[in-house]
Amino acid sequence: MTWLITGGAGYIGAHVVEAMRGAGQPVVVLDDLSTGVATRLGADVPLVTGSVLDRPLLDETLERHAVTGVVHLAAKKQVGDSVAEPLLYYRENVHGLTVLLQAVAAAGVRRFVFSSSAAVYGTPEGGTGGVPDLVTEQSPCRPVSPYGETKLAGEWLVRAAGRAHGIATVCLRYFNVAGAARPELVDTGAANVIPMFFERIARGERPEIFGDDYPTPDGTCVRDYVHVADLARAHLVAARHLAAPAAGAPGDLTVNVGTGRGVSVRELAERVAEVTGHPELTPRVTARRQGDPARVVASADLARERLGFTARRDLGEMVSSAWEGWRLLHP
Repeated sequence: MTWLITGGAGYIGAHVVEAMRGAGQPVVVLDDLSTGVATRLGADVPLVTGSVLDRPLLDETLERHAVTGVVHLAAKKQVGDSVAEPLLYYRENVHGLTVLLQAVAAAGVRRFVFSSSAAVYGTPEGGTGGVPDLVTEQSPCRPVSPYGETKLAGEWLVRAAGRAHGIATVCLRYFNVAGAARPELVDTGAANVIPMFFERIARGERPEIFGDDYPTPDGTCVRDYVHVADLARAHLVAARHLAAPAAGAPGDLTVNVGTGRGVSVRELAERVAEVTGHPELTPRVTARRQGDPARVVASADLARERLGFTARRDLGEMVSSAWEGWRLLHP
């Protein structure tokens, strides 16, 4: 059984490739290398350079490599960019998924894992004192950005295509991803909070916190951070779930991938300062960013119950592994 990993040369994708290969699972990667890095992959990993919008390439790849399952990670993913370029995001994330699913159905592929996001929930409401409780898979989905909209539309499309074409599917809603399994696989982007903190500390500047007047214990936003190696293992577990005899019939499953534990931005900044050896660079508070929810923390129960998946790594491992990778990129 060979799995096609779209976006497999990206930060998360390369970790998924490594996890699946480590479990003896043959893979082939499709990546347009717009943000992916080919050197993240081993020399013996088949890499097809191209887009999921290219139907002939998809047909050829699925047939040549005898693909029996797909893990779809290829997508545009920056929230701010999606607001500025919604047409691009819908074309890449929704139309691209449509073309891929058409090829998958035509090729008779019957297993599909979709990379979704906690962005589908938008700003969770309710809870005690105005602070939302854990976000469950039954929480209302009210995305507040075109990116989140494309992920929610993608889930709808995956489930509908699965039912229509006999494809068993799993949609994984990621929470905040951090860390690296190896320094060479570190996130090379600078849009996520931990690399942003690293950038400022490397310049001798204090990390910035956007707002400290939220209804949370220390006034700063609270998020659920999951180690990228744990997230990669969740994909492996989902693939195995779909390959099990009980999953042979068409079906669908949507689960959160998080830890169920909240970490405030202030706590994160303090841990970063400690790991980097600059505890004197205490955070500087600036104005809130528009649209930032006070608290978004996953309920991890369904992933444990249905997939047997539980995140294992803690915040210290996420920050220290990310710092090791960041220093490799910035000697």
